[in-house]
Amino acid sequence: MAIVPIGERVLIRPRKPEEKTKSGIYIPDSAQEKRKEGDVVACGTYKDGKELPVQAGDRILYGGYSSEKITVEDEELVMIEFKDVIAKVE
Repeated sequence: MAIVPIGERVLIRPRKPEEKTKSGIYIPDSAQEKRKEGDVVACGTYKDGKELPVQAGDRILYGGYSSEKITVEDEELVMIEFKDVIAKVE
């Protein structure tokens, strides 16, 4: 099933926080970073029809408190407003 966001919205697949460090030490849940990071699955357009500066496959950081959780084929995705995208990770 393909989901295409309408308007200035971005559909993302949240990334899970790292469970262990590079040296192999496991991090307990209480000490894991709660950074909001994810991969863009699909994105809408500006009101005038121009494309947003993110594309499917981009890794982004996002903030904000208003997001819509969506379950598609047993996978939990998050729909956010484009204004909540903080940065693109390269």
